[in-house]
Amino acid sequence: MLYGGIEAGGTKMICVVGNENGEILERVTIPTKSPEETIPAMVDFFKGKDIASLGIACFGPIDLNKESKTYGFITSTPKLEWRNYDIVGAFKKELNIPIGFDTDVNGSLLGEITWGCARDKKNALYITIGTGIGGGVMTNGQLLHGMLHPELGHIKLQPAEGDAYKGKCPYHGTCFEGMASGPAIEDRWGKKAIELANKEEVWELESYYIAQALCDFIVTLSPEIIILGGGVMNQEQLFPLIRKKTLEQLSGYIKTKELENIETYIVPASLNGDQGIMGAVKLAIDVL
Repeated sequence: MLYGGIEAGGTKMICVVGNENGEILERVTIPTKSPEETIPAMVDFFKGKDIASLGIACFGPIDLNKESKTYGFITSTPKLEWRNYDIVGAFKKELNIPIGFDTDVNGSLLGEITWGCARDKKNALYITIGTGIGGGVMTNGQLLHGMLHPELGHIKLQPAEGDAYKGKCPYHGTCFEGMASGPAIEDRWGKKAIELANKEEVWELESYYIAQALCDFIVTLSPEIIILGGGVMNQEQLFPLIRKKTLEQLSGYIKTKELENIETYIVPASLNGDQGIMGAVKLAIDVL
């Protein structure tokens, strides 16, 4: 059986046809323009492919409440052309097949849980640190939703001693995204993260804020594994710094076998950048 998957991002839409083994058989990348320009090209890709269902892992915020009149909508996104857009309805109308729908970060987590480094876990956390910061949560084997969905990038952080930076987030200033996202790094240091690879002070501060956020998630969500993805995490020197600072900031309060093996607890994404689109395929599988 064949399944369709969409990783719907603010700059590009990745559309694939895959199978139940997570194998990607066909793929196309379409720039994210207006819905009127973008959706028809995506629909054309899937037509005639004989897919049984479609999964959409989507940028947000989105409405995941199936009892809501706006279920399947992209809601208050800063991408104004997509605000209050019924993305599920658009594909339902054109393809007339079952559609699974979730956040892009939950899609990435689902990919890792199904085919990646979290396969044996029931409680897991995926965080992407890039243009923005977002997180997907699985608890007791279920992806976490709620009145909306988790917005882990917007927890408030305590600034490091001597750090007067006001934060990049226009809503919360010194939240996780405001202090540690790619745009925050560039705003603070005047260069993109990739140009700062050899600046030790950049990554000492970055790892401090990531570790602080992880400590908050560890004591509230109690994940069995934390997976870090996104463009900023391509700076692999961050991982040992984050692990060390996370243990320091926890101050020995929580003692588990996972934390004793911190190198296998805080880990990089494992699916070569395909975790999101593979998760979208899994959303399609699960909706049947």
